[in-house]
Amino acid sequence: MNAFEYILYIEKDEQSHLGRLLILVNTFARTDGTHEIKGLTKLAKLDFLLRYPVYLERALNQINKNPDRAEVKPHERESVESKMVRFKYGPWDFRYRKYINLLIAKGLIYIRSEGRAVHIGITDTGRQTAAKLLKDDAHQDTMMRARLIRQHFDRSATNLMNFIYGTFPEIGTMQYGKEIAL
Repeated sequence: MNAFEYILYIEKDEQSHLGRLLILVNTFARTDGTHEIKGLTKLAKLDFLLRYPVYLERALNQINKNPDRAEVKPHERESVESKMVRFKYGPWDFRYRKYINLLIAKGLIYIRSEGRAVHIGITDTGRQTAAKLLKDDAHQDTMMRARLIRQHFDRSATNLMNFIYGTFPEIGTMQYGKEIAL
């Protein structure tokens, strides 16, 4: 499958992307509403680790944590969804703004500006929706990995970006639209 076919394939699965992002924002938001994800760049880097568990496994290994905690399934190592495509800004899917806007329109998350920074938080409706998603066994791996990412990679956007590019240098050197080898 070439990059164009891959992008068409993953474009069809919009609901799974929205659900994954909602779970991620919910995991990083404190129940008292005091914590938000600061910046789209940070969201993208966190989602990179969540969306591609093989890279989460490598990231855990890089910080001397047990990579088996990512619990990567055999099908996740070989499926088309596990292949990361390099976009213009590394592991930054060009559809993030669309997904964020859809989640806002559904009343599930909010954004607020503080200076030049955008803060992404979750609404009460978003928490309720995330709780419903998490009752489904299909989302348990996503939840477990989101918690693992929060525990080990809740860093500033700059520090997280430096870690990602330092740990996965292949991301910065590939041509746009090409799959990044695992």
